[in-house]
Amino acid sequence: MIGLKFDENGLVPVVVQDNATNEVLMVAWANMEAINLMESTGFTHFWSRSRGKIWRKGEESGHVQEIVSMHTDCDGDTLLVHVRQTGVACHTGEATCFHNLVMGSDDQSADVIPRLRRTLRDRLENPKDGSYTCQLYNDETKMCKKVIEEAGEFVLALKDGDKDEMAWELADLIYHTMVVVEKSGLSMEMVYKKLSERKR
Repeated sequence: MIGLKFDENGLVPVVVQDNATNEVLMVAWANMEAINLMESTGFTHFWSRSRGKIWRKGEESGHVQEIVSMHTDCDGDTLLVHVRQTGVACHTGEATCFHNLVMGSDDQSADVIPRLRRTLRDRLENPKDGSYTCQLYNDETKMCKKVIEEAGEFVLALKDGDKDEMAWELADLIYHTMVVVEKSGLSMEMVYKKLSERKR
């Protein structure tokens, strides 16, 4: 890869992000051979410093990472790879390797979105009694009406200039829209492609 700067061991760090959510999944190391394999196969490959060999992510678990895009940083000494993740990224069974919160809170960050998305998918695949999400999944008319209702309430809060109410109603709108998206099976990649056409 042109312009990439390797360290004294011939390695560069690779940050892997989920293409649909931008969630950071993991960080690993790659040498030129691993990068060449990524470019030729379309799946992530890394250099294991502990085992001293190339490995393909998911070669044992089946949790492969299909590459969507690769970027270098401004210095050319780090690689960022966007992937379509099959299964989970972490060997512990967690969705991402970065699941141990050590300071602060991520309740006010965009990390809420992928966590909510996983919950919605779990409710679809493993219904639970008393779950409001499951009630929506089982009543398509109610599910669709709630999106319209919450959109109207958000706009009214906007008109009133009430920021707290706006945040509440927008959260409701996002949640109910995500329920519809999950139920319909709509790919967010399709949505992002349409959004990219609106850069004007």
